[in-house]
Amino acid sequence: MNGLPYKGRATELAALQEEIIHCRRCPRLVEHREKIAAVKRRAYMDWTYWGKPVPSFGDPAAELLIVGLAPAAHGANRTGRMFTGDRSGDLLYKVLHATGFASQPLSCYRNDGLKLEGAYITAIVRCAPPGNKPLREEIENCRIFLEREIDLLEDVKVVVTLGRLAHNVYKTSLKRTGLIETSAALSFAHNLAHRIESRRLWLLSSYHPSQQNTSTGRLTEKMFQAVFVKARQLLDTMRLGPGA
Repeated sequence: MNGLPYKGRATELAALQEEIIHCRRCPRLVEHREKIAAVKRRAYMDWTYWGKPVPSFGDPAAELLIVGLAPAAHGANRTGRMFTGDRSGDLLYKVLHATGFASQPLSCYRNDGLKLEGAYITAIVRCAPPGNKPLREEIENCRIFLEREIDLLEDVKVVVTLGRLAHNVYKTSLKRTGLIETSAALSFAHNLAHRIESRRLWLLSSYHPSQQNTSTGRLTEKMFQAVFVKARQLLDTMRLGPGA
C-alpha cells in the first residue's frame, strides 16, 4: 500500500483517470472505439460519443470495489461513464441503489447526478473492444491502471468481480502486486466469497450483468441483488469486528 493520506490518494486517482482518458496503447481498440463514435447507432445520432478510454467512477474512500470487463460500444463508449447507457448498467445501478451503494437507480449520462456511496467501479479494459472480447495483450496493456487503483484504494474491504475474466485478471493482479502469494484457491462462481486474510479483504464473484446472461435467465435481478446484499453484510460484519 502507498500510505498516502486520503486527499493525496484522491488526487492521484483523479490524475490516473486523466492518464487513462488519453491512453492510445492498443491500436485495435483505438480504431474500434473511434469508428463507433463516428458512425454511431441510429438511436443515438444526436449524441456526441465519448469515443475515448473510459475512466473509473466512484468514491476514493470506497470500501466496495466493483471490477467489470470493458465499456460497451454504445454504452460507456458513448456516455463516457462506466456502465452508463446500456442494459448491463441499468441492472447494476438499480441493484446498487437498492443496496445503498448508489444515490439513484438510473444511470443515463455522465452528469445526471448519480453518485456512488462507498463504492468504486473500474474495469480490466478501458476501451470498447470488438465483439466485447479484448485480446490478451490489450488486457495486459490496461492492467497497470487496475493495479495502480488497487494500490490507491486502501479502504477497500470487499471486491465484486463481474464475470470470470474480470475475476481472473483481478486475482492475478493481487498476486503480481505482492498482495497475495497465490491465487489458485480463488475460484469463480456466482455469489461465491473468498476471504483473503492477509489483506483483510473479501473477494466476491458474480456473473456479469450482460444482456446475454439476463435474457437467457442465467442471471436474474434477484440473483444479482443477492451479491450486493452479501457485500453489504460482509462490510457490516467487518465494521463490527470478529466477535460480532
